Amino acid sequence: MSNLREQLESMTVIVADTGDIKSIQKVTPRDATTNPSLILKAAEMAEYQDVVDGAIAQARQDAGEGADAATIASHAMDRLAVAFGLRILEIVPGRVSTEVDARLSFDTDGTIAKARHLIGLYEAAGIARGRILIKIASTWEGIRAAEVLEQEGIHCNLTLLFGLHQAIACAEAGITLISPFVGRILDWHKQKHGRDFAPAEDPGVASVTEIYNYYKKFGYTTEVMGASFRNVGEIIELAGCDLLTIAPNFLDELAGMTGTLERKLDPARAADAPIEKITVDRATFDAMHAADPMATDKLAEGIEKFSADIEKLEQQLVARIG
Repeated sequence: MSNLREQLESMTVIVADTGDIKSIQKVTPRDATTNPSLILKAAEMAEYQDVVDGAIAQARQDAGEGADAATIASHAMDRLAVAFGLRILEIVPGRVSTEVDARLSFDTDGTIAKARHLIGLYEAAGIARGRILIKIASTWEGIRAAEVLEQEGIHCNLTLLFGLHQAIACAEAGITLISPFVGRILDWHKQKHGRDFAPAEDPGVASVTEIYNYYKKFGYTTEVMGASFRNVGEIIELAGCDLLTIAPNFLDELAGMTGTLERKLDPARAADAPIEKITVDRATFDAMHAADPMATDKLAEGIEKFSADIEKLEQQLVARIG
């Protein structure tokens, strides 16, 4: 009998959630995702110092003669993100997600400019834009930026997504893919209610299930990629989701498990679900967001955490540049 990872791969696309090249080589996923925290972690590892040095060398050329360390470090951040993406694309046959600076999460024009720049760096390295997903926080401003980018053939992965209102706005904007954060939703509810939740009643699992069924019910083409897992039980409960981005340790755990994996998410079942369609304009988005304290808290917290990790990496690069 095949193990649970093999069974999951028969119904869901597996994506590696890591910036560690060696881990990706080991688990051989179709796609891979990175974020500022993962890039920071990878950049601090001894085996990737050549990647950091290469990014700094390119950044010096980008910044021009006489540029100060802070300017060079700013260029190096983009170069480093793309450098890890390029390494990953040598391993995976599909796509890599590269994140826009989280500090631009409420800046539509800034996000568009940064995304175009990142795609330009990939294309200069010979990578077609179809193999890149630009990760953008699921703020209203981020969704509007992604809508423009999608029309230019720059595909987007809307991250830090915690509520149905964010998911509907993304689908209506024609976004390629969304990443609902299962584990972070669970974290909030555990703290709020002072108890743990079994996988079948996990609030993060319930959120992704609701979004998946909504999309399939109304024929949206936006893909749902569950992310940020805290245990394999959450993954098992979302078997059948379009994609799941999973840390290497959980992929190993699934590979060591046997039994029959039941498909929990299915387009045919979703088509018959009694779901009311909602049109999400700015006012509706803001109202639904304000009415959802979990989404409000976790979106703000996620942007803050990613921004802090970006600043930490920038400081490390400035010190290294001298």
